[in-house]
Amino acid sequence: MITKLVHVNPPMTDSQVSHLVCRTMNIMKLQRFGPVINHSRINTSRFGDKPIWFRPFTVIKVAEQSSGFGLVEDETLAQKKRELYQALEGINRGIFGIPSGKKLEIESLVKQLESQNPTPEPTLELDKVDGCWRLVYSTISILGSRRTKLGLRDFISLGDFFQTIDKAKSKAVNVIKFNAKGLILLCGELSIEASFKIASKTRVDINYEKSTITPDQLMNVFRKNYDILLGIFNPEGWLEITYVDDNMRIGRDDKGNSAQDDVGY
Repeated sequence: MITKLVHVNPPMTDSQVSHLVCRTMNIMKLQRFGPVINHSRINTSRFGDKPIWFRPFTVIKVAEQSSGFGLVEDETLAQKKRELYQALEGINRGIFGIPSGKKLEIESLVKQLESQNPTPEPTLELDKVDGCWRLVYSTISILGSRRTKLGLRDFISLGDFFQTIDKAKSKAVNVIKFNAKGLILLCGELSIEASFKIASKTRVDINYEKSTITPDQLMNVFRKNYDILLGIFNPEGWLEITYVDDNMRIGRDDKGNSAQDDVGY
């Protein structure tokens, strides 16, 4: 996943950029995305390279400030977000690879946002992380033989990636949607459940707990290569939250991945 940062911990390398997440908001008020998830039925999924998440109908919020400097600062962040969203257009979250020039452009914008992180101690303000997120970019890549074995070239297509964080229970549920082509269109999902605990003011440790694929027909499609699938999306390890505000989150993990999200997951 993507990202960096930190006070106590040493600087992270570019390869350690992890998740960038953007929250979905309804005008000035954040709302949960979709229905409440039943955690007894949905499990979390593993995450590999750098991801970005955002909710549909995302609105960039410029907070009111008491000083002129604050307004300028917020508008600068809003502009950088707009530039990032524009850079992400048409790349399918980066999952199947992107040109090196585009990757450098995205990484540069991510670093600029991280350098202006309005929440320098995110684990002390988990309310900003709580809720549902949608992935918009990740450095996780599914290429070559892995993509072929998983049927992700022609037979199966990737849908949305959602992540729901429940700070009260210290749980996270990742859901990856799939569509399989055949006589009828088969829709399903991989869900992975994990727990987390605070490791520092910017970092959380993540423990994989369980995963499920529904419906059974989709499990039959992936059964032979299920280990490959989990190897890509397993979130276990640590995650550095390098940027978070009311509608965006960026993170970097111990696998050298980074991600970006909008209010959601």
